[in-house]
Amino acid sequence: MKKKSKGIGIAVILLLVLMVWDSSMVITYPNEFTVIKQFGKIVSIRQDAGLSAKVPFIQKAEKIENKVLLYDLAVSDVMTKDKKSMIADCFVLWRINDPQKYTQTLSAQKSNAEFRIDTIVYNSLKNVISSLSQEEVISGRDGELAQSIKENIGTTLEQYGIALLAVETKSLDLPDENKDAVYERMISERNNIAATYKAEGEEEAKEISNNTKAEIIVMQSEADAQAEETVAKGEAEYMRILSDAYNNKEKADFYLYLRSLDAAKETMTGDKKTLIIDETSPLADIFYQR
Repeated sequence: MKKKSKGIGIAVILLLVLMVWDSSMVITYPNEFTVIKQFGKIVSIRQDAGLSAKVPFIQKAEKIENKVLLYDLAVSDVMTKDKKSMIADCFVLWRINDPQKYTQTLSAQKSNAEFRIDTIVYNSLKNVISSLSQEEVISGRDGELAQSIKENIGTTLEQYGIALLAVETKSLDLPDENKDAVYERMISERNNIAATYKAEGEEEAKEISNNTKAEIIVMQSEADAQAEETVAKGEAEYMRILSDAYNNKEKADFYLYLRSLDAAKETMTGDKKTLIIDETSPLADIFYQR
């Protein structure tokens, strides 16, 4: 009996040790925060993964997700600035960046966080779309609209310890009964804009062509005038040189001598190498030295 009682006592002690160990040790995984509370008050937050200790039975550990979370908003109707109805289907990427605020304001309940996110994002979506025309909303579906919604929300969710990473629209479309009419109108407007751009381009091209032709005419005229001026200067210089040559008898005689030789040379063309001149010819003077 004594041995049996002793064995039971050891088992009870081991059980108590295990209970104390289990109550005093906390495992924090990489994708979570561990919030340590004592009598309902936060005393510490464990963010690093690993094993840590707490006061057994007095302190309690609560887990909060430490990863990117997805919240899918319900499909809703929104109204544009020009009073056109559209169907919006959005989702949000978010995460907890301040577990203490998150716990204090939302009781660390994911459902409470999603309720806040739903309300704030929907109001922002409605406000942004109501400031845009239907055409602007449709053309902004490549990312501009989502960015505007996120900027409109700003830091509102930070008071809950939440970081808003992205607001994306899965679909933002027209009601089925309005699609065809709206798309046809948009196509017509785009065609009109394209026609306007084309006409403006052709008009500008015509103006550039006319200006270029006018510039070419002016440049040609200036070139012709400059050429005539150059020719006139050359002729004047020629006449000056000629006049200078005739003002001096020796120069004049030499000039006449050269001219006579040139004239004689011009008469001897082809195979004719014989020059026959009359003694009264001026060319004879260069040979008779008269």
